Amino acid sequence: MNSFSDYFLESARLDEVQAGWLAKKGIQLKVLRLDMMHPDLGGNKWFKLKRNLKEATKQQKETILSFGGAYSNHLRSLAAAGNIFGINTIGLVRGEIPNPLNPVLKFAHDNGMGLVPIDRKTYRLKTTQEFLAHIKDRYKDPYIIPEGGNNWLGVAGAAEIVDLLPPVTQIKRIITIACGTGATVSGLISGLVAREIKKTEILGISVLNAPGLIAKQVKQYLHPKKQTTTNVNWKIEDRFHCGGYAKINSELEFFLSSWKIDSEIPIEAVYTGKLFWGLRSLIEQGTIEKGSEVIAIHSGGIF
Repeated sequence: MNSFSDYFLESARLDEVQAGWLAKKGIQLKVLRLDMMHPDLGGNKWFKLKRNLKEATKQQKETILSFGGAYSNHLRSLAAAGNIFGINTIGLVRGEIPNPLNPVLKFAHDNGMGLVPIDRKTYRLKTTQEFLAHIKDRYKDPYIIPEGGNNWLGVAGAAEIVDLLPPVTQIKRIITIACGTGATVSGLISGLVAREIKKTEILGISVLNAPGLIAKQVKQYLHPKKQTTTNVNWKIEDRFHCGGYAKINSELEFFLSSWKIDSEIPIEAVYTGKLFWGLRSLIEQGTIEKGSEVIAIHSGGIF
């Protein structure tokens, strides 16, 4: 098995976006291209997986099992990691598995992941002790990673993303990212606190129709560690989900089309599209202070 270091990753480059709606407000928008670090493990998923992979190896587990929907980037990345590092992987997929397989599940299958459909009612039990005990018995005691890599090890790995950011200047800085589980944004806050980085705020754009859920998750991760966030202001925006996860409306459709005029950076409707749409809306509303430096973290996705 290979080492779980980042030796195989490209450096995360920083691209600048120049558009009229930014210039009008004097906003510098830069994009940290995590999506460019690896063709299959690019984005934030590797950071949430790496420490879980190490722990699975430490526990001498032969198989890693996790959960996700039919278009789960998490399962896709886990399958790729399993193929790269020689680990058996199983994905429990919410709902029916389409036939033929969609591109995400086909990639996972081609990379050796065993795909198992789970009806939606049963899937909602995925965090209960009874269900997890059943899974451990049925699949011969695998190492289990929660949906989206949403555990303490995932958060600790996501904190490392902070090390990829350029040094802080005198300009007010806002770091922003799309949120699905809250693990990555929790890691970013934790990373800033641990490194005592100041003059930096965190803005999460939730892609879920669940007001308050991501903020609650963040607080659960920060408070048990007794981390003070006095030097890091953070906020979760719940207004740009378009009705729910993977939902889209006419405003988002229009933005996705107009984005192609402003930038060659690829975005999609589930995560990064809502991130930049929400960001533009907040900038035009004046919610983001004029003259700020905004660094948006591109978490990858299927384009």
